[in-house]
Amino acid sequence: MELLVQLAIFALLLLVGLVFGRASEQRHFREIRRREAELRDVLVFNERRPPADRAFRQATLVVGSVVIAEDYFKRIAAGVRGFFGGRVTVYESLMDRGRREAVLRMKEQARRHGATLVFNVRFETSSLAADGGAQSTMFSAEFIAYGTALVPR
Repeated sequence: MELLVQLAIFALLLLVGLVFGRASEQRHFREIRRREAELRDVLVFNERRPPADRAFRQATLVVGSVVIAEDYFKRIAAGVRGFFGGRVTVYESLMDRGRREAVLRMKEQARRHGATLVFNVRFETSSLAADGGAQSTMFSAEFIAYGTALVPR
């Protein structure tokens, strides 16, 4: 009976984590979409050089970075997927959110400088693991987007 109660508590906590984690992720995606629409006039290119026919008053390095951590539901789902093999789709949304957030932060910094274009945009991604003792480690990823913001004349 005691084992059944412990399993029920574990299942309840897992369900609560799933519900609140998913709600938090969806709220972040809505905020990302809103900010992307707001910043759509700041154009981003991975080309090394801007067009030669345009004049620019200033060029500034702009950077956007973010660290996003996994939640426990993602860890459990990834563990199950790792046991059977295949795509770890629960981490794909984490990676998508991180890249998009880093670009948004870079665009926000470019706008503060008065720029309308960001050229030579590059991405860096690194995984961070916080040691959780002998049991496990917590996964998080850092995303950095950087480029040259150009302020038109």
